[in-house]
Amino acid sequence: MAIDPQFETNREKVGEENGVAVWGPVDPPEKHGIHGTHVAVDFDICLADGACLEDCPVDVFTWVDTPGHPESDIKAEPTHEDQCIDCMLCVDVCPVDAIDVDPGRAGRI
Repeated sequence: MAIDPQFETNREKVGEENGVAVWGPVDPPEKHGIHGTHVAVDFDICLADGACLEDCPVDVFTWVDTPGHPESDIKAEPTHEDQCIDCMLCVDVCPVDAIDVDPGRAGRI
């Protein structure tokens, strides 16, 4: 299942981590929600293969620890989403469609 592109409507913002908005539900270690707004990563389906980190030309992503999560113990957090140039490379390379980029959400970070 891919990230919900309508998460802003369908989910509640439950806080921030590392300066990045977090959209629930969150119930660690199994559920970490969606991280980011302009650049959003569904931590619950992210496999942490690193393709987004490798391909992003402006280094939007950083690794963060998610110990005990069933998919992986690390995730790609859009820590620098304000630097995103909307090239969509991360969206294209994600093997599980865990990333959504929407330039229209950029002003609502």
